[in-house]
Amino acid sequence: MTPFEFKPQLVATLRNYNRKQFITDLMAGIIVGIVALPLAIAFGIASGVTPEKGIITAIVAGLIVSLFGGSKVQIGGPTGAFIVIIYGIIQQYGIEGLTIATIMAGVFLIIFGLLHLGTIIKYIPYPIVVGFTSGIAVTIFTTQIKDLLGLSIANVPADFSSKWIAYIQNIGTITPWNAVIGIASVIVIAISPKFSKKIPGSLIAIIIMTVSALLLRQYAGITSITTIGDHFAISNKLPEATLPALSFDTIKSLMPPAIVIAVLGAIESLLSATVADGVIGSRHNSNTELIAQGLANLASPIFGGIPATGAIARTMTNINNGGRSPIAGIIHAGVLLLIFLFLMPLAKYIPMACLAGVLVIVSYGMCGWRSFIGIMHNPKSDIIVLWVTFLLTIFFDLTIAIEVGLVCACLLFMRRVTEVTDVKIITDEIDPSEENSDFMLGNLEHLTIPEGVEVYEINGPYFFGASNSFEEIMATFGDRPKVRIIRMRKVPFVDSTGIHNLTNLCMMSKKEGIQVILSGVNENVKKTLEHARLENIIGRDNICSHINEALERAKEIK
Repeated sequence: MTPFEFKPQLVATLRNYNRKQFITDLMAGIIVGIVALPLAIAFGIASGVTPEKGIITAIVAGLIVSLFGGSKVQIGGPTGAFIVIIYGIIQQYGIEGLTIATIMAGVFLIIFGLLHLGTIIKYIPYPIVVGFTSGIAVTIFTTQIKDLLGLSIANVPADFSSKWIAYIQNIGTITPWNAVIGIASVIVIAISPKFSKKIPGSLIAIIIMTVSALLLRQYAGITSITTIGDHFAISNKLPEATLPALSFDTIKSLMPPAIVIAVLGAIESLLSATVADGVIGSRHNSNTELIAQGLANLASPIFGGIPATGAIARTMTNINNGGRSPIAGIIHAGVLLLIFLFLMPLAKYIPMACLAGVLVIVSYGMCGWRSFIGIMHNPKSDIIVLWVTFLLTIFFDLTIAIEVGLVCACLLFMRRVTEVTDVKIITDEIDPSEENSDFMLGNLEHLTIPEGVEVYEINGPYFFGASNSFEEIMATFGDRPKVRIIRMRKVPFVDSTGIHNLTNLCMMSKKEGIQVILSGVNENVKKTLEHARLENIIGRDNICSHINEALERAKEIK
């Protein structure tokens, strides 16, 4: 992709845009902006930053993703998937380290898009995606127990097991009113879809619980309910654009978390766009979407934000409310900006337990327990990958989980591709009913294999796994034939290992006085073999277009 091929969906949309669609997109954008507000605040706080950073991220990333993205309806912003990785980066490298890592991730995402890696990223094995998504969900749920129940714990341990041990040891420090508000928030959010499809349950819960907390404090004298204002000084001042100081050592140390942010952002945004395509009957441009996500992650930290990606919950809210163009996403960013400027100080009254309740529901939605159980009926290799990724995410961190998960993905891919390639030996005669090329030639008789000739057939890509299988099959035959015919009509490509092993086979056969003939080589494979100069070893006449020619050539050699 060149810069001139970069075509955001907004450009195509504006060509046929009309007033009716604008009104629909306007209403969808307003609703999505309202939905995004509590989530942005909750994700910001849970990530270890201030509430306004979450909203700034939703504004900046939401605007850029809609302006430059490859999906008509994608809504960008902070998501639950980033909570764990952001929190870990801040603990280890500080806010400045997070800023640099996010900018680096933005650069990586742009490179992914320019290199056309969008379609490849979408094919990361499903067990890996479910494994680390479920692991993130469990981790998010674990981090919210303290605020949900109002536990009095000065310093919550960082690792998963120690957190739960601390919770159990301090179970007697529950603050009753915080626990009531937290549990009530979960219930309100869970049952609200039965009464209202348009107004999000998280917003309903925040309004009810915030008003309830104010009334309890004002008229009942209950001051034990912890609010955002007890932890943060809320500001509605727009941040100035600033660039962090960069050095080679800093970039080097932040490379792993930056890659994790980029990969996770790419996976989540493309999954969200794919789901959206299925609902609206459209098709997104995955590479353009990656570039837009990269631009969003370049801009967000410059204005004080955190990593962002496509948010499937907000994208589906956009679709369900009639949004069918990037205009809705732009309006959603504008709505959030107005709320930030004029209503942000009111956020200090929101109970922390209520936000914890919001994130508990988010973690439940992320966990994908049905998918998790479904994979348990799959082959053992899928189950192992699922549990490895899941447990690594919980007990170690997302960086290790994604790194190991991607290695597992590569190993799974290599194993599966190896399984689709098989090598067989044809001993007596060749059945013409299986020979499409021979039907074309009008030769319907059985093709007899002459004495002293061995015929091998490779079905599938001839790469390292197949080449080893080929050598093993030949080793089982003790006789030395005069001619070996290797049928390659079903070989779509040959890799360097395949070429190396095939060259060695031809050279060893030549030393033993055995002539190798290649049959049915397609043009792509033939060019590869010519480039490797294989014809210098076996001779140009011994690379035949079909089996009839190869057998005739074998008779001449005998």
